[in-house]
Amino acid sequence: MHPEVAKLVEAGRIPKPVGERLSQLAPGNFCVHKSFGTGKVIAWDLPGKKVTIDFEKSAGQTMELQFAFQKTEWIPLTDFRAQKIEQLETLRALSKSDPLALVVHLLQSHGGSMTSDALEKEISGAVIAEAAFKKWWTLTRKALRASRLAVVPPKRTGLIILRTGDRSPAEALVADFEAARDIKGMIRALEAIAADIGAFESDTNALKRLLCDIDEGAKKAARVQLGQALQLVAARDEVIGSSKTLELDPGAVRLSDLLLSTEPMKLAEESSKLPSGRQRAVYEAFPDAFADEWVEKSDRVVDHVGARGVTEIARILLERDELPALVKHLRSSIARRALGADALIWVCRERKTAAVDVFSADVGATILNLLENDHLSDGPRKTSRLQTLLGDDKHLLTDLVGIMDVNEARNFARRLLDCAVFGDLEKKSLMARIIKVRPETGELVNGTHSKRREEALLVSWDSLERKKSELDELIRVRIPQNTKDISIARSYGDLRENFEYKSAKDLQKYLMHRKHELERDITRARGTDFKGSNSTTVNIGTIVTLTDIAGAEIEMTVLGAWDSDPEKKLVSYLSEVGKALVGRKPGETVQIRDETTEAFQTLTIQSIRPYNP
Repeated sequence: MHPEVAKLVEAGRIPKPVGERLSQLAPGNFCVHKSFGTGKVIAWDLPGKKVTIDFEKSAGQTMELQFAFQKTEWIPLTDFRAQKIEQLETLRALSKSDPLALVVHLLQSHGGSMTSDALEKEISGAVIAEAAFKKWWTLTRKALRASRLAVVPPKRTGLIILRTGDRSPAEALVADFEAARDIKGMIRALEAIAADIGAFESDTNALKRLLCDIDEGAKKAARVQLGQALQLVAARDEVIGSSKTLELDPGAVRLSDLLLSTEPMKLAEESSKLPSGRQRAVYEAFPDAFADEWVEKSDRVVDHVGARGVTEIARILLERDELPALVKHLRSSIARRALGADALIWVCRERKTAAVDVFSADVGATILNLLENDHLSDGPRKTSRLQTLLGDDKHLLTDLVGIMDVNEARNFARRLLDCAVFGDLEKKSLMARIIKVRPETGELVNGTHSKRREEALLVSWDSLERKKSELDELIRVRIPQNTKDISIARSYGDLRENFEYKSAKDLQKYLMHRKHELERDITRARGTDFKGSNSTTVNIGTIVTLTDIAGAEIEMTVLGAWDSDPEKKLVSYLSEVGKALVGRKPGETVQIRDETTEAFQTLTIQSIRPYNP
């Protein structure tokens, strides 16, 4: 412990653990910061609670001690990163005389493992010139793999893992597997074995011993950790596939066995978390698991497996000439407005290739439905990637409205302008693309539509008060607190990697957008108690009794713009259901989408009566 700090500990002014951590930031010591890189402490001011550090990317950086505690990690002088500052010429000489020793030293300083990208970041430009690094690393990686000093993965994103002890490489790999305490550890060990399968050329018995352990682990995991069981069996199959002598025992657990014992939705949920290569292995096992029903099973899960899963399933179906079944399923889901965001993204991206027979005018309505429903839900957003695609793909909207007739294009453009998901600037940008292909939609922006958007909103007094209360809280409490949070986060320094600052600024954008939205809506709002509503037709403030084809009665109440409550059968006159009902008379039929199945149902209006609050 540093003498100055020891005095503070002895005097009882700071606890001993704090004193030990503080001593690590004493002048002359070294530390690592996520953004600034490695640094050497050059001075501190204990009374002022500040420390000054010369970082690789920011010399003379002064920090609050508390922030330095949180954002830096102490490293010893023997650490590779510290030696880059103090003994750089020694490292440069070592890179020429013994490159393997240099790599081993670097791996030891990083806990025994790191990716190729991380290794390049540490060495290139500082120890070895950038122009010479690629050639140097190609030769060194080859020598490292031949030396068996470390496991060298085929991909840059895989971990280079340093081997330790006197055991042979094969024994070390097997020991790593046997020492694994959970399924994740077993999977990592199998990946290392697959990456260095050559170490077992003369010792396949060691691998064979593992297969029984894998079977046991997979059976146990399947009951509570299906995703990990799938990963384990897929990793085992990768090892067997990379070996020339290993064969899978006929009684061993296979991916198809795990699929058969799992509900489709559970399978979709767990497989969507897997890396894309292992997802493909799972979906390729469908024919073995489900026989003649494998295509139907693939269609059932395609909307729940995430973006990578949709892509892999589509590729497998295409390779096996079964894509028409997927096309039929996607068409049906789009017609019912029931297709999820990930599958819809795939349709949009593959609209000129595999999904050419799916891409239709209905895709546009489905996109807007998803965005609007997600915007109104209370949970985390699920359609951010879909909204981003709509903006980033410059030809998506033009291709979409290009296959619509005039009325479809106008209706789509009108819905887009009404969609609360998009900001004003985003709407202008998207409409510019639509107008370029369909000039007749320009009137929605330049004339009638802009006037209609400023019409009053009819709302209940209760909903108006709720909006006013939310705006009041924003102005008096949330925005001032956010301003304070930004100021505090800014004092932490390094705004590029300051999570607290970025988070506070993102919240600021949301709060200001919400404030503007509330002010605009409240200005347009006109409160009403709905008394005296005309009930000769469906109107705002009326209760409608409808019957379906089977004669079952459904009662809906059409109220103000902010009064939707599906559980109580209250609908806003601006909602899709409200728009379908308003203006209709008894005896007329309407098409309304079922909220559970998303399918359209035909209902007949039986009676209309005034709503009495």
